[in-house]
Amino acid sequence: MDTNDQSESIILYAPEASAKIVSAQRQRTEAKWTFWLLTAGISTTFGAAIPTGYNIGVINAPANYIKEWCNETIFETYGTVLTEGELDTFWAVVVSIFLIGGVIGSLGGAWLADKLGRKQSYLACGFLLVIGGVCFQFCRAVGSVELLLLGRVLVGLAAGLTTSTVPMYLTELAPIELRGALGVFCSMGVTGGVVVGQILSLEEIFGTEELWQFALSFYVLLVITFFVPYHWLPESPKYLYVIKQRRDEAINEIKRLGGKNVKDEYIRQQIESMRSEDVPNSVSDDEETQQTKSKQRSLWSVLTDPTLALPLILVCALQGGQQLSGINAVFFYSVSIFESVGLSSTGAKFANLGAGCLNLFVAFFTPMLMEKFNRRFLALLSCSMCGVFLFALTFIVYFIEKLAPDIEHIATHCNTMFPVLQNGFID
Repeated sequence: MDTNDQSESIILYAPEASAKIVSAQRQRTEAKWTFWLLTAGISTTFGAAIPTGYNIGVINAPANYIKEWCNETIFETYGTVLTEGELDTFWAVVVSIFLIGGVIGSLGGAWLADKLGRKQSYLACGFLLVIGGVCFQFCRAVGSVELLLLGRVLVGLAAGLTTSTVPMYLTELAPIELRGALGVFCSMGVTGGVVVGQILSLEEIFGTEELWQFALSFYVLLVITFFVPYHWLPESPKYLYVIKQRRDEAINEIKRLGGKNVKDEYIRQQIESMRSEDVPNSVSDDEETQQTKSKQRSLWSVLTDPTLALPLILVCALQGGQQLSGINAVFFYSVSIFESVGLSSTGAKFANLGAGCLNLFVAFFTPMLMEKFNRRFLALLSCSMCGVFLFALTFIVYFIEKLAPDIEHIATHCNTMFPVLQNGFID
């Protein structure tokens, strides 16, 4: 017998561990929140997910101050005076380059998670976030708009990696019964981070002409603080067992995650769950290698598989529709939208904060709604309502000057409800 399987065989095939049927109630009692499970969830949420949302929400309120600084810095560095249209275009680049980094990070997340491991991928997210924060903090001191752009690219990369690798890491750490609860930590953290960024970017805190760079970089304190326990965090047992074939280490991590009083039955269940995604242990080494290779499918084979056509269409329609619906424009330009309907600068920023808080409030109820209602119904309801509010928002903003002042508040309601429905239910 392979030495890598010895500890596994002790658990799976020990004479005293006779096979027996375990009731559903007993399985539920085995799944419990343990110290390392909670530590991993809190560390990743505050160390990566909240900073990701923070960088979405923080750029909105101090936009005018940052644009003025960019215009002055470009003139001092290159001797070029930007027109109002050119400055708006440059600011659009500063805003949207975050999303370009996010796309790249998302596409490379799965590869990085398999190459470095789930835990080290999380470390990569933290590293990119810290370097991006350093760029934000010192871009004004050295008078460099390039550092501002670089910081936005880096935090965008970190955001893409976070949303693709952190949920994977958490769901693979959790037992089957807790995967849904732990998996929602990341999306809740992103939503909460948007609100934190909106709060700290208010003029009463860091959203001023002198302090906006502190608003952009403040999240670094969260990253550094909640990466303190990183060294002791467990690696994903599934990554160790299925991808690296280091089964002894995988079993040790399962024991750590299960707590001090973990039972052999619990360990056996987790191993069988991972084994179902690996090749059967009854085949020979050559057959096992052959079956492992057969499971490694190319992207083209997935795209051309008729059995996967409907799931692919649904995933692309929901995720692509979400990103192309204008949600990012509402998040990044909501203050300008509120100002265009007659609110003062201060009032627009607080309206933006109110929309973020309402978004977070609704997001808290999504796990309960998913348990009570059909998920297809919730997705269709959310998409249809988003379409209604988005159409109304576009129509009203376009004809804002021709509308009577007493109708302008409709745009405020649409601008508030659209991100609530979009992120509260679809996410």
